[in-house]
Amino acid sequence: MASSASALTLLPESTFAAPQQSGRMRHSHPMIPAAAPMLELQQRFVDLRFGMFLHFNMATYQDREWGDPSSPATLFNPTNLDTDQWAAAAQSAQMTWGCLTTRHHDGFCLWPTKTRGANVGQSQPGLDIVRRYVDSFRKAGLRVGLYYSILSKRDDIRHFNVTPEKIQLIKDQLTELMTQYGEIDILITDGWDAPWSRITYQEVPFREIYDLVKSHQPNCLICDLNASQYPTGGLYYSDIKAFEQNAGQKVPAHSDLPALSCVTLTDGWFWKQADIHGRIKSTETVVNEWLVPLNQRHCNLILNAPPTREGRLAPNVIARLEEIGKAWKKPAAPEPLAEHIGITTPNLATGKPIHASSYPDGVGPDQANDGNFHSSWYAENQTSCWLEVDLKQPTRFNTLSLVEPVGAWDDYPQSRIRSYRFEAFTGSGWTPLLSGDAPVPATILRLPNVATASRVRLSIEASAAEPHISDLGIYDEPL
Repeated sequence: MASSASALTLLPESTFAAPQQSGRMRHSHPMIPAAAPMLELQQRFVDLRFGMFLHFNMATYQDREWGDPSSPATLFNPTNLDTDQWAAAAQSAQMTWGCLTTRHHDGFCLWPTKTRGANVGQSQPGLDIVRRYVDSFRKAGLRVGLYYSILSKRDDIRHFNVTPEKIQLIKDQLTELMTQYGEIDILITDGWDAPWSRITYQEVPFREIYDLVKSHQPNCLICDLNASQYPTGGLYYSDIKAFEQNAGQKVPAHSDLPALSCVTLTDGWFWKQADIHGRIKSTETVVNEWLVPLNQRHCNLILNAPPTREGRLAPNVIARLEEIGKAWKKPAAPEPLAEHIGITTPNLATGKPIHASSYPDGVGPDQANDGNFHSSWYAENQTSCWLEVDLKQPTRFNTLSLVEPVGAWDDYPQSRIRSYRFEAFTGSGWTPLLSGDAPVPATILRLPNVATASRVRLSIEASAAEPHISDLGIYDEPL
């Protein structure tokens, strides 16, 4: 997260290497615009304000939230597919974009993939749900996004079962999606570094997938549904911060990150047969409890409207969307976004030897670099304290982070840190890197130049006893 100029002091740069050159991959597709600045893309997305999530896949035909991966492709059988109706319903609600579940957790693909993945071409030759969706939404003047699950039970892409061949399958399928359907505004990924899938960003390498998407679609924002694992105040492995309301994830009151919040209009994500007479969220709830306050927090609401087994939206869903569109008064342009530094690479400090000024019983400094943001180290009875990570060898990096568990407990409602200082051991002594006053809960800082060091020390002066550190981050981010 960005820090104000008054809070951050950039210390001498003479010990740093030359600035790292941009590693962004170029694209050659003639129909895709050249890359725009990240902040411009984030602002454009936030300004869209309201979108339609379309959970439509094998689970639709099984009254399930996850499709049965053993089901034959022929079970997927929309008898009256009408993607124009989806787009018209989105328009009636004053929505500006949509997002379709191209592959959910069971692994069934809604486009006729040339990979070995089970797909709609096997159920109805010539059928391509993704094509029908993007064409209908664009014709209606709506922007398009795609959802893709990294987890695939059909393809046995599971934790501890990932192989190079399975990573290549993911890359091949994403390449098809990014090259065959025109400009894609956002790719929402799921089932990746989630507590229920457990597939890590190392097993399926995040940065490789990120670069692949950007090479074909440089203006496509990447958004991973990982808010349960990472601090709400930082852009970790996402260009857009995602909050899943159905999972209890709430956008903080004063959040200034570019964000989306996804929630369902029906009770579940996929259409159930009972939904035809089931509970639909009220217009009052959608507009006044979600849409209006979320937009004020730089957050785009994406409301799930699941198609039926016929491939159409049900009458009660259509009616509610129309009511929402009539009730919502679209406000003036929001305040401009501030620039935020994103994390897309592994934390170089994770799992490295670490020492500290204090070792409370049962608590160790390893809890500040264990990769778990829900654990933390604290300095027992100290207001001046330090943590030191041994990187074992000279290591280059350009980004540092400091995460404090503010709000994790009732007696920790605000930062206990008055000031902090990062230093690097370069072989001949300690060199200042960055310093600042009271940090935000998730402080992510870019060094003015690349540094190389074998050890990094974080020193803290606290305003209250026993400051906690959830995570100390050291990253070498492509620029």
